[in-house]
Amino acid sequence: MNIKLISPTQWKDYELIDSGHFEKLERFGPYLIARPEPQALWNKSLSEAEWTKRADAYFRKDKRNEEKGEWQCKPLMPQQWFVTYQYQEMHLRMRLGLTSFKHVGLFPEQAENWNFIYSQIKGMPVGAKVLNLFAYTGGATLAARSAGAEVTHVDSVKPVVNWSRENMEASGLNDVRWIVDDALKFVRREVKRGKKYNGILLDPPAYGRGPDGEKWILEENLNELLSLCKQLLTPEQSFLVLNLYSMGLSALLARTTVQQLIGEGKGEQFGELYFRDSFGKSLPLGVYYRFWR
Repeated sequence: MNIKLISPTQWKDYELIDSGHFEKLERFGPYLIARPEPQALWNKSLSEAEWTKRADAYFRKDKRNEEKGEWQCKPLMPQQWFVTYQYQEMHLRMRLGLTSFKHVGLFPEQAENWNFIYSQIKGMPVGAKVLNLFAYTGGATLAARSAGAEVTHVDSVKPVVNWSRENMEASGLNDVRWIVDDALKFVRREVKRGKKYNGILLDPPAYGRGPDGEKWILEENLNELLSLCKQLLTPEQSFLVLNLYSMGLSALLARTTVQQLIGEGKGEQFGELYFRDSFGKSLPLGVYYRFWR
C-alpha cells in the first residue's frame, strides 16, 4: 500500500512560479495571475513588489466576504483567453476567465487524471460509457470524449455547463450528454433506470447547492453517492476516479471509503496531486483515489 505523489509533466501552458503567504503566482498561457491558496503556509520566495510587478491579474479578497473578491488587472490583461493541453492523441483547448470566486475555469493539477482517464478508455472496447459528476468546466469530460467514450456530464450550475460546451467545441469534439442537475438526485434516478457506466468520475466540493437549492455536504452525502455509484459501475471493464479537495481529508480516507462501499479493483492508485514551484516548494492540491478492473 503505497501513497503516490503525482504532478503533471505535459503542461506547456501552465507553470507554478511561486507560492507562499497563502497565495500562488501562476502562468496560464502568456498571462501571470496571483490568487489565494490556503495550503501555501510558507514564505514567498519572491518579494511582494516582484509579485505585483509580474502579475497581469491579482485577486484581492473582499474584507467583508472571504469567499469573494475582485481582480486587479493590468491594461492588456483580457477577461477571457484560451490554453491548450496535449497528451498522446488528446488535444484540448479550454477557455479561461477571471471569476469573482478566484477561479479561472481550470484546475491544472487534474491533467494527471485526464491522462489516466484517456488511457483507461483507450484500453476498452468501443462505446465505453463514462459519467462525470460535479463536472465543472469539463476537463475530464473532454479527456474521456477524446478517447472515444460516450460521456454524460453533470453539474448543477447552468453557466458552468455552457462553459464546458464551449470547451468541447473549442477542442473540436461533439456529442456530449449535458445534464444540469444535482449530482446525487441524478445518480438516484440513473440507478432506478438500470443504467450502467464503464467509468465514473467524482470531483465533489466540500459544500455546494443544486439547481433547486439541494444541499450537498461532503461528509454527510459521500457515502450514499458512492453506494449508488457501485450500482452504476459495470463489474468488469470499468474504472473510478475520486478527487477530494477539502483540507484535512487524506488519500487513505478516500481509499478506505471507496473500497468499503464499491469494492476493490484489479489495480489502484492513490495519493496527492501537487505542483512544485520554480523555487522547489511543493504545493499540495488535493488527494485522489483511482481503481480499475
